[in-house]
Amino acid sequence: MGALLHFLSLLLFLSLLQGAQAATFTISNRCGYTVWPGILSNAGVAPPSTTGFALSPGQTLAVSVAAAWSGRIWGRTLCGQDSSGKFTCATGDCGSGAVECSGRGAAPPATLAEFTLAGGSGGGGGDDFYDVSLVDGYNLPMLVAPSTPPPASGGAASNNGSSCQVTGCVMDLNKSCPAELQVVAASAARRAVAACKSACEAFGTAEYCCSGAHGSPATCAATAYSRFFKGACPRAYSYAYDDATSTFTCAAAGGGYDVVFCPGMSSLKSGGNPEAVGLPPTYSTMAFTGNAESLTMSRNSLVILLMIISSVISTLSW
Repeated sequence: MGALLHFLSLLLFLSLLQGAQAATFTISNRCGYTVWPGILSNAGVAPPSTTGFALSPGQTLAVSVAAAWSGRIWGRTLCGQDSSGKFTCATGDCGSGAVECSGRGAAPPATLAEFTLAGGSGGGGGDDFYDVSLVDGYNLPMLVAPSTPPPASGGAASNNGSSCQVTGCVMDLNKSCPAELQVVAASAARRAVAACKSACEAFGTAEYCCSGAHGSPATCAATAYSRFFKGACPRAYSYAYDDATSTFTCAAAGGGYDVVFCPGMSSLKSGGNPEAVGLPPTYSTMAFTGNAESLTMSRNSLVILLMIISSVISTLSW
């Protein structure tokens, strides 16, 4: 009997330990079209159980990663199989030929959510770092928010003097993308902008890529193109050295993060639906039926509204 109790105690301890060593990304699709999220772990970091999957409108999937995980999450659009069975996407394609990305990253342009988790629980593991980046261009709106409220002590401030804040790019930049940066998807019926390139991707010069003689914060400054992205999405990275207002931190309490595609209502209008260029939409209206506990409107709706208002004001000023 004593041996059995010892064995059960050991199983309980290991179960609790495993729970403390995991973080959860709750990934939701509020777009009016299907999104195929991709997940890439940084070098030397174990991948999660899935690295790519489909999310229909309104769907949510929770993905567990190691507490000290680092990597990126993005959304792929306009995906399907060709006649040979190869899976490809018009934007954000990872080149694996399958729904699972299996260690491959997003082809630009793609909106990226980047994370470096500190690990630990109860705030004792240091601070997570996270951001939403448009350095590789943009393909759809995205929001990132800590799943649990910040601790009473706050946590270390990021470069922008804040911690545990919501960040992202909630505007539909495909509608206002400069012509020279546009990625156009075409069908027999119409042509539409499916993504917006970065200036580095479009022109490949050192000035825009922060390389060569422009390879340091002192020599690589914001350009007219990066200011376009920054004006629309003030909290997102707009070029390589845009750290001061774009990096966020949160005490590593183990609560995980919400990643939401198309968090703003404006992105659900027909003009923001890439499937309108050729692939039939799965749903015509938004019907969010995801994890209500982790994605409560009472917690994030006001922040999203303020971000949209701030983005509109910045765009008008730009």
